[in-house]
Amino acid sequence: MGYTLQELADAVGGTVYGQTETPIDRVATIRNADENCISFLANRSYYKYLAETRAAAIILAESDLQDCPVSAIVVKNPYLAYAKIAALLNPTPAIVAAIHPSASVAEDATIHANVAVAANAVIEAGATIAEGCSIGPACVVGRNVSIDRNTRLVASVTLCHDVKIGSNVILHPGVVIGADGFGIANDQGEWTKVPQLGSVVIGDDVEIGANTTIDRGALEDTVIEQGVKLDNQIQVAHNVTIGAHTAIAGCTGIAGSTSIGAHCAIGGAVSIVGHLEIVDNVQITAASTVTQSIKQAGLYSSGTPLQENALWHRNYVRFRQLDQMAKKLRKLEKQIENK
Repeated sequence: MGYTLQELADAVGGTVYGQTETPIDRVATIRNADENCISFLANRSYYKYLAETRAAAIILAESDLQDCPVSAIVVKNPYLAYAKIAALLNPTPAIVAAIHPSASVAEDATIHANVAVAANAVIEAGATIAEGCSIGPACVVGRNVSIDRNTRLVASVTLCHDVKIGSNVILHPGVVIGADGFGIANDQGEWTKVPQLGSVVIGDDVEIGANTTIDRGALEDTVIEQGVKLDNQIQVAHNVTIGAHTAIAGCTGIAGSTSIGAHCAIGGAVSIVGHLEIVDNVQITAASTVTQSIKQAGLYSSGTPLQENALWHRNYVRFRQLDQMAKKLRKLEKQIENK
């Protein structure tokens, strides 16, 4: 579906500089766009390509307008505007309401008439699926699961029993929600399973990436609040709470009973130990390890940057000597004070 440049600008609250009636039918990178494409400039690393772009138009900030050789939409946040325009030009296809003959649907499951259930899906007893939902191929909707309006399970998603999913949620392939948490008790060297009696509650407008897993609570529920965005291959353990509109990048692991506030941004491969509290508006950079609660909003980091291996070995040895060096320093300071 195509739009004029002015129509796209109106949709994102931007201002057109150049040909308002230019037809646009797709988005592309600033390097590879052609005459029917719109691109964007949000990262200074791509500024060098602006002068040679063949795009019909560029979405950019006002400070970059003077160097733009083609028409432009000027906005305060080019990347956000690009996201909205890309969605306009690439709308999600409407569902075709039907239940595939190979799907297995329990007799007492409640499925709205306007729901698509794909091949080899399984809908178990007591499940409730609201209007506008799409259940992709090989998905499993367990016993007494509740799914609200316009939610999409892409493929091979598993929702274990009693899980509650809000509206406008997207669950990408391989997501597992509501598997048992890692609850075990030691009995003289042998492990005894602790029953996981809670569930998982997912709020509205949440998106969960491929192969991410969210465990059910031990006694109370694991909770993912409204607007949370989770990347691929994240592990969320039992009884974790993630506050509204928090975003977490791939391969992060969150141990049990940790509470993460709203509007946080957590980088990839972050490790967060259990039973911590992280307040609202915290940012944690990639590959950090969080071992203590964070009680004040701000930007946090840990770990050491990549180094040449020989240098890293020398620094690692010195790191192990820090406590001894600190003690020697304190001793020297006392000697100087006593002179």
